[in-house]
Amino acid sequence: METFGSRLHRAMAERGPLCVGIDPHPALLTRWGLSDDLDGLTRFCQIAVDALGDRVAVVKPQSAFFERFGSRGLAVLESIIRQLRGAGTLVLLDVKRGDIGSTVAAYADAYLEPSSPMYVDAVTASPFLGVNSLAPMFDAARKHGGGVFVLALTSNPEGASVQRARGADGRTVAQTIIDEISQLNRGAEPLGSFGLVVGATIGQTGHDLAGVGGPLLAPGLGAQGGRAADLRTVFGNELAAVLPSYSREVLGAGPDPAALRAATDRVLADCRAALTAAGQ
Repeated sequence: METFGSRLHRAMAERGPLCVGIDPHPALLTRWGLSDDLDGLTRFCQIAVDALGDRVAVVKPQSAFFERFGSRGLAVLESIIRQLRGAGTLVLLDVKRGDIGSTVAAYADAYLEPSSPMYVDAVTASPFLGVNSLAPMFDAARKHGGGVFVLALTSNPEGASVQRARGADGRTVAQTIIDEISQLNRGAEPLGSFGLVVGATIGQTGHDLAGVGGPLLAPGLGAQGGRAADLRTVFGNELAAVLPSYSREVLGAGPDPAALRAATDRVLADCRAALTAAGQ
């Protein structure tokens, strides 16, 4: 079975280093002239999938914006997951799940088990109950060729109080997470299946990302204030592993499909320029 890391490496080479988030929040639905209800959600997602599904390496739906409509919203999510995968796009479901024991195992079954209606290529996960608490997700990913992106250094100001706190060995919480994910990827080629989430707006991290061996998801670009050029500051010599992520910067161009594709092409060009600036 081909690993997620291998599929991601190939997708980024073929389609470019870009992840586009599908975040159908109320203000964006209104901006598109759509109603903030199930019909608006369905129409929004269909336009976005049709415009971008065969164009970008990774699409990242944010689960919360579907969950707020209950079971019918989740049915829309299941539908776009199937459509995106059918278009050859890798689906990274932004759920940021984290728990222990049988509960985190159930999350693994929900998202990383091929028989699940919400089966995706990869998920985001929260490690702040301990990285090892996510072991069922890691195990499911290995078994089924999936991926897990673990929060490490997020761009929200409140995150620093936890992520940069130091343990008894002198390492920050974030560096401990980085080091443990690095161990999971040891020996993986061309790219490990276990990634980190590192905000594009945090500047110089003061952390060692050199040995991660897996993808580095960089949200916060575009409307959240990050620029593609900032990636060089945040990631230094690790640019080859960076997966830049945009949402509103692209989706704000809708609902015209041609405008969505043009916005995608524009930010992808910016990312290519930034990620090759250091000879990557």
